[in-house]
Amino acid sequence: MSRHSARATSALRALNEHDPAMAALALWCDHRDRDHGPMAETTGQTVHYGPEFDTLPRHEQMGLAAHHILHVALRHSSRLANLALRLGDRFDARLWQIAADAIVNETLLAADYALPRPALTLTGLLSHALATTSPPRQALADWDVDRLYHALRDSRPGGSGEAQSRALSYAMATGFQPDLKPDNGAAAPPETRTDADWHRHLARALDAGRMAGRGIGAAGLRLADIPIPETPWEVILRRLLTRATLDTPRPSHRRPARPFIAAMADAQAKGTPEPAFQPGTTRQSPAPRVVIALDTSSSITNDALSLLMAETAAIARRTRAEVHLIAFDDTPAPPARLDPATAAAQIRSLQAPRGGGTAFAPAFAAATILQPSILIVLTDLEAPLPARPRFPVIWAVPDSRHAPRPPWGTTLDLSR
Repeated sequence: MSRHSARATSALRALNEHDPAMAALALWCDHRDRDHGPMAETTGQTVHYGPEFDTLPRHEQMGLAAHHILHVALRHSSRLANLALRLGDRFDARLWQIAADAIVNETLLAADYALPRPALTLTGLLSHALATTSPPRQALADWDVDRLYHALRDSRPGGSGEAQSRALSYAMATGFQPDLKPDNGAAAPPETRTDADWHRHLARALDAGRMAGRGIGAAGLRLADIPIPETPWEVILRRLLTRATLDTPRPSHRRPARPFIAAMADAQAKGTPEPAFQPGTTRQSPAPRVVIALDTSSSITNDALSLLMAETAAIARRTRAEVHLIAFDDTPAPPARLDPATAAAQIRSLQAPRGGGTAFAPAFAAATILQPSILIVLTDLEAPLPARPRFPVIWAVPDSRHAPRPPWGTTLDLSR
């Protein structure tokens, strides 16, 4: 087995006096030395310390160790791997790590840790890349890494990409170097912990810090990036679509039910009255139909659209469902039937209406004509809702925290 890090031992011991919460979290991480590589790097729940770590003064060693302990506690390595798997070639790992480092560094500065200057911070990133100003505590309470990444990515239709360019320029000016490796589980130790485990560890550690009156716990921060166990929206969508497109048995008077046949035979043999007719069942029903209504005037990103379309196409292949797409703003475009094999190419070539307002009623009327098994509406919900239809509706929104809550239908948050 690999031995515990000798390089980081003194810095980790010093955390006991400086920050009881961080020291408690350090006990749940694996600390290892390596003979090459950067000063420190995180993979999964393991922090690796390179030879240059020895050249740092004690206070900077403590800050760097705490930086990577937070990477582990906030599940950044596994979240990086999961998002890369979901987004594929569209994923920018460097930009995601910039967002992660900004949140971690801002947290450490709020807890009076020493960081090399200039430091990549969340407030600095918001100011330079998104032209927004916010106090450090409020910024940490508002932004998690995934939401910040999508804001910097700016992959909405017609997005200029300026936020991403400014974020990269700012990060390079602070000397940013990637220090995260995605955790794909290939070399995971037997005691790998889940999001739920780390949520409990963080809660206990922060309570210990508050009681001690030192470190990150005493700072009283509300961190939006703390991992909360949640079911990914793709899994929820899969369940909803599968349930809506199941080919359920239906009564058929073309043939009797098996219990009726048996009862009829028994009655004829005994000379008793014949039983009442019982219809059989059949599964020969029309193919289920999934309709996707795309609000082209909303703030939904291309990444979110591609993910939703990929999940819908996968369901269509498994359930024989027809998938129809209706792009709309204040008026709907003609419905387009998507071929599961070429859906991505069809979406890329879609001529969608742009520049208008948002009106749901015409789009719902166009969907009703198709008699859908289920309707998925990609929208930010910034428009009056129509009357509730007879078929189930899923509202897929970019970020439900900043959208009105509809009184009916199922809301799917694409930011989770």
